[in-house]
Amino acid sequence: MIPVNEFRNIASEPNPRFRILKPWWDVFSEYLCIAMLMIGVFGCTVQLTQEKISCLPDRISETSDVDMACNHLQQPRENKSFWEHVITKQIAPNIMEIFGRKNDLDIHQYIYINSFCYERAVHWYAKYFPYLVVIHTMIFMVASSFWFKFPGTSSKIELFVAILAKCFDSPWTTRAISEVSEEREDERTVMWKKNAVKPSAVESPDGEDEATVFMRSTSVVSNSENDETEPATSVLDKKEGEQAKALFEKVRKFRTHVEEADLLYLMYVLQTSLKVLKFAIITMYSVALVPNIEIVVTCVVPPDLTGFNLFCCNHNKAHLFSKLAYCYICFVGVYGLLCIYSLYWLFHRPLKKYSFEQVRLETGINDIPDVKNDFAFLFHLSDQYDPLYAKRFAVFLSEVSECRLGQVNLNHEWPIKKLRTRLSRNASNRLELHLFMLSGLPDTVFELPEIESLKLEMISNMTISGTVTQLTALQELSLIHCPAKLHLPALTHLRENLKVLRLNFESLEQVPMWMYTLQNLEELHISGPLSNELSRSSNLDTLRELKKLRVLTLRSKLTKIPSAVADVAGELLRLCVHNEGTRLQAFSSLKKLVNLATLELTACELERLPSAVFSLASLQELDLRENRLTMVEEILSLQHCRRLNTLKLWHNSITSIPEHISKLRSLETLNLSWNKIWKLPPRLCYCTKLQHLDLSHNQLKFLPPEIGILQSLWHFSAAYNSLEALPDELFSCKRLRTLALGNNSIVFLSPRVGNLAHLICLELKGNRLESLPVEIADCSLLKLSGLLVEDSLLDLLPSEIKRRMNER
Repeated sequence: MIPVNEFRNIASEPNPRFRILKPWWDVFSEYLCIAMLMIGVFGCTVQLTQEKISCLPDRISETSDVDMACNHLQQPRENKSFWEHVITKQIAPNIMEIFGRKNDLDIHQYIYINSFCYERAVHWYAKYFPYLVVIHTMIFMVASSFWFKFPGTSSKIELFVAILAKCFDSPWTTRAISEVSEEREDERTVMWKKNAVKPSAVESPDGEDEATVFMRSTSVVSNSENDETEPATSVLDKKEGEQAKALFEKVRKFRTHVEEADLLYLMYVLQTSLKVLKFAIITMYSVALVPNIEIVVTCVVPPDLTGFNLFCCNHNKAHLFSKLAYCYICFVGVYGLLCIYSLYWLFHRPLKKYSFEQVRLETGINDIPDVKNDFAFLFHLSDQYDPLYAKRFAVFLSEVSECRLGQVNLNHEWPIKKLRTRLSRNASNRLELHLFMLSGLPDTVFELPEIESLKLEMISNMTISGTVTQLTALQELSLIHCPAKLHLPALTHLRENLKVLRLNFESLEQVPMWMYTLQNLEELHISGPLSNELSRSSNLDTLRELKKLRVLTLRSKLTKIPSAVADVAGELLRLCVHNEGTRLQAFSSLKKLVNLATLELTACELERLPSAVFSLASLQELDLRENRLTMVEEILSLQHCRRLNTLKLWHNSITSIPEHISKLRSLETLNLSWNKIWKLPPRLCYCTKLQHLDLSHNQLKFLPPEIGILQSLWHFSAAYNSLEALPDELFSCKRLRTLALGNNSIVFLSPRVGNLAHLICLELKGNRLESLPVEIADCSLLKLSGLLVEDSLLDLLPSEIKRRMNER
């Protein structure tokens, strides 16, 4: 015989982990199915192992087949023919021995009659009742577990159960629930509301108005107090952190896949509806047919076979089957009620939506999203088993928890020793730490107090915690495509200590609005899209809070100088605008910068000098590189800038310089390189204070003799021109230290070059020189390494001269 457990394995799910998705009514129904299956198997066993029916002929024959029955066997009556057909023996006066009635039938006739009557006379329900029970029970069991076997649903269920078990057992689950719950009570993460910034609200860090100025971040980073008191036993090791990270990714992909449809829900509804329908059918026909299970069965047989036409048969299992049938109906009734309750639960409750509101309240993780469709339905089922599963799973739906885990893994990946190897000096001679393309900012960064400059590039989900106060030497912060959020203590520290802030962003949403509260900031460098609308908005009005701002750099595509620049007019000393090839049209804001000393307008598509520049009385340096200047006749008006000592008009298309440039008597540096100048005006040399003159990359064919007037000149470059000869007066500029004349057409170098006693660098490579004058050795500071000429020319110099120049 087949054990009952084998039937159960065939119809039910083999994976014991699926019990998580079985509510109490499914579990109870499964036990009812086992009981019904036992009834069916027991009935089948009895049916197969015992005699089914026993028949005897009835000598009482009725006139018609309709009247033939064996009911008299169940109702005692006097048989008048009794003594006529029996063999008796008198033993005593009142005692008689009866030997029985003879029917004159042999054993083969009885066997045939038993089989004939069982097939013809016994009702089909009485014959097949145990088999029906087994079949119906198997259908019930298959219907209950069909969604565990159907390919479209079983894969999702298996994956969900596997992920649910891993989430339940993950060490990160316990830590996240306890840690985040504590941290969110004390955490105050700074994120400026762009449309509600009030300067008065940020003047006092502890003021009550901060609720309208700051909003909470979705990232959780431990405060320094929490980090110090955190027990060592709660720290995840690297392997556990990587496993939890992989689990977050699995949960994210599974949610995306499952939330798209409601196949699981529909399958469960269909199989439950099928069970209810099956219950109704079984109940109706079973109640109607159970009375047909009779103990005494009347069997009419053709008399030609035995001589008798009526046999009275006894159905041996009828009494047992009748009791089992009523018991089976009771079990089916209870099973049906459970199915009806299941349907009520399915349609009465919104099972396609699942809210984690209670979990959010209990854990303090407020960003756990609600789920829908099949994902929600699976959580409703798991809640029937144990609500703790959903609570622990919810941790892996939270971005807050994921960010915190990423922070833990990041701290493992970047220990202090590794960070120290990344320290280097930047262009400002500050000790800088440069971090690139990380998932966050390691907490270990704040354990390097020697950091003076922090450069963070393309770092996502970055939050600067209050532990930044440990960086006592920090003065410079660069944020390149990584929007940052601050804790309140971090903002307070940066207000007091930060001197330089560099920002690169791709969209306006990445601009940290807290930067406008850095009251001690001296340099602000902004690179990103700053539209005209933004320039007129209230956001830039907060520049007035930057009381100590001295340098402002804007790299964008502007059509006008932002009006907010005027808010720092009294403090600003340097303004740099890199317009990336966009035409800059309005300069009215420049007139208010009364103390501006340096102005750079790069790639602004300027065709003439802006008139607003001429009113900058304190201007000392003007840089207009990479524009479209061709004529600079307005250069005369620069004489109003009486302090102007540096003028850079390089990388333009200037063809000539007006004579009245001589009016700029205070010029010390003039850069006219990378233009199309073919002639140098002699009056330029009347700018007697010139120390640095760069005429390289032009079209000059000669230099005016007046060049010798520039006695203060110490750097002169005319490389990459078309010079064929040099005026002797050039060598009268005895203070020259650098003389760059490479890549011209010079064929002769005057011996007067020896008069340049301060010369350190002489570049002559790329000319047509055939030899060098020996007087070049009289340049007492010129070393052989500072002489840039072809090797063939060096070989022509006397060895004594080369030795002397090498020994300097």
